Amino acid sequence: MGIKPLGSRVVIKKIEAEEKTASGILLTSSAKEKPQMAEVVAVGPGTDDEKMELKVGDKVIFSQYAGTDVKYGGEELSIMSQRDILAIVE
Repeated sequence: MGIKPLGSRVVIKKIEAEEKTASGILLTSSAKEKPQMAEVVAVGPGTDDEKMELKVGDKVIFSQYAGTDVKYGGEELSIMSQRDILAIVE
């Protein structure tokens, strides 16, 4: 990964929402929900006040409007504070 987040920030790659409903109806791109699940692709070193609890490869759920979206190496990524991560999916 060519992006190294600072402090207690993480870089995530969003996991796209399903294109079909449970009953098999195909959704248009405007009807899909904005994804709130992602995979952590880079983590910062943490700070004296906040140690890093996340690691590369974790699947996480994050706050809907959190982070800054960036394009890097042809991928769409988001950089956000560890505080904006709500849960790790096991």
